[in-house]
Amino acid sequence: MKLHKGDIVKVISGAASGKTGKILKMLSAEARLVVEGVNLRKKHVRPKKQGQKGQTIEFPAPMQISNVALVCPKCGKETRVGFQMIVGEKKKRLCRKCKQIID
Repeated sequence: MKLHKGDIVKVISGAASGKTGKILKMLSAEARLVVEGVNLRKKHVRPKKQGQKGQTIEFPAPMQISNVALVCPKCGKETRVGFQMIVGEKKKRLCRKCKQIID
């Protein structure tokens, strides 16, 4: 996976295009992710106990990974992700614009 939980991403297509947010959850089997404050949905919840009121809860719904682009923490631009092999270490993610290692 080129994106990880906690990365800052920018939405590049859809109704929320242009918004940025942090990745809260990755659903890699379905190629979807949940971004904080983007793609918000409303859910009506019944009261749990007698005398309690029902509520409307707003929560971020999953969206396609292809609809977002990573925002580089070093240069601040939206970018594609490359990989670099460093001897003696694991494979590192690389910003394609400023050539800096992400992580």
